[in-house]
Amino acid sequence: MRRIEEFHIDFSDRKNKKNEKSSFITETFFDVFDSIKGAVIVVFLVFSFVFRVVGVDGDSMMPTLHDGDWLAVSGGITEPARGDIVVVTQPWERNVPIIKRVIAVENDTVDIDFVNHLVYVNGEVIDEPYILEPTQLQYDMQFPLTVDEGCVFVMGDNRNDSLDSRSTQIGLVDERYILGKTLFRIYPFEKIEDYKD
Repeated sequence: MRRIEEFHIDFSDRKNKKNEKSSFITETFFDVFDSIKGAVIVVFLVFSFVFRVVGVDGDSMMPTLHDGDWLAVSGGITEPARGDIVVVTQPWERNVPIIKRVIAVENDTVDIDFVNHLVYVNGEVIDEPYILEPTQLQYDMQFPLTVDEGCVFVMGDNRNDSLDSRSTQIGLVDERYILGKTLFRIYPFEKIEDYKD
């Protein structure tokens, strides 16, 4: 009589390898997910507290800034200084933020000679290599004027195409309405430039 031997195939090894592979894929997925989640949180914190991204709309800051530029703006500014480029959210007729340069701070006296195109702060002509052309456009503010406490006087670098503190529509800007100071241009990439002192 012929003996029939049992033939047994052990599938447990294959099953274990399959489970290990599945476990590896699952762990990798969750590791990647955790990394992305961490990166999103970091980006959120950076954009909330360190800086914001703001787009330029219009030509009032030419030649320094152009329509369509994107800027990194500090998350807050404690003391604006002369020469800072700031984003202002102070309510006005059009109720949109504006980007201007700080010309004078609280207690400074500003005077503009529209005939000779000179801007004076505290009796001294300021050096303005950043402007597009000499200051000719005059609005309805009366000069000389002293900047109120907690305020700044701002103007666009494109002096003859800028609505700014020379007009009562904008007037002196309350520092509490300064969203932040421009740190650098981030777009277009070929024009990335640092605006920090």
